[in-house]
Amino acid sequence: MAGVLVDPVQLVGADGTPSAQHPDHRDLPPPETLCWLYETMVVTRDLDTEFVHLQRQGELALYASCRGQEAAQVGATACLRKTDWLFPQYREIGAFLLRGITPGQMAAVWRGKWHGGLEFTAKCCAPISIPIGTQGLHAVGAAMAAQRLGEDSVTVVFLGDGATSEGDVHEAMNLAAVYQVPCVFFVQNNQWAISVPVERQVAGPSIAHRAAGYGMPGVRVDGNDVLACFAVMSEAAARARDGGGPTLIEAVTYRLGPHTTSDDPSRYRDPDEVDRWRALDPIPRYRAYLEGAGLLTERLEERVAARSKRLRAELRDAVVGAPDVDVAEVFDTVYRDITPDLAEQRDRLLAELAKEA
Repeated sequence: MAGVLVDPVQLVGADGTPSAQHPDHRDLPPPETLCWLYETMVVTRDLDTEFVHLQRQGELALYASCRGQEAAQVGATACLRKTDWLFPQYREIGAFLLRGITPGQMAAVWRGKWHGGLEFTAKCCAPISIPIGTQGLHAVGAAMAAQRLGEDSVTVVFLGDGATSEGDVHEAMNLAAVYQVPCVFFVQNNQWAISVPVERQVAGPSIAHRAAGYGMPGVRVDGNDVLACFAVMSEAAARARDGGGPTLIEAVTYRLGPHTTSDDPSRYRDPDEVDRWRALDPIPRYRAYLEGAGLLTERLEERVAARSKRLRAELRDAVVGAPDVDVAEVFDTVYRDITPDLAEQRDRLLAELAKEA
């Protein structure tokens, strides 16, 4: 097995020009797909901004922004088949958009609806996973099932750098490698696990280097380069589909916003660091690339703006003025018949809320 390169795979440079590796990937997507990637990235960011505004207005309980990570999730998802299963964490708006999940369905999760995420499975996408890293085991289990059923689907699990410090992720990677299941571990290394920097989580050269310990290939990719993410995931998915087993991909990117809307990153991040990464913003970079390729047209910009406006309106319509969540649902829907302990907890909470009314 070849060693992991410390320098990430990059097809588009920070200034939007093709990199030295670009000519090696002659199977790049056709022009219409290149434009579609740009459209999805821009709409993802606009929706992300709308979600943050709605949370600040009190319409959502919480929200985890994906600002800065659009290229990673869009590139990694756009090359997959619709029958490939996605196991997301909680920032993958771009992946959800590509699967046809509506803004209203996404918003149900962040409003605390008990049924938030049920519609996701119809699009071969697991519900959002708030516990850190547990979705890795779910993805491997699904891949083992596909393997035994003789299906040619691939499962992709989206993880953050912090999740790689969890035991569940270790178990998932080890199990996937031992049984050679068709699963791709896509780690969006956004440099921070809430307030803990990646250098305090990984002692080795990179997260991708951990792959050697499991006996699977590891690849580092520029997570702010949508074409590189597309190419690397295409290769990993094809390998898994052909019986080659799992791959660990580390997409090196950055979380431009807070961990969630309840976080204040200014307490632990140097503003100069944020400015350096903001200069590597994936959207202006890819826009410059399309412009250089003669694909950035006024018609494309109008199409993107129109779709963004429509989906943001759909999101507001689904959220603003919607009835408040019945908190009792959290307890009543865990089991078919509520347990005495849960009933006691529910009654205590309702009594506390009644005092505040």
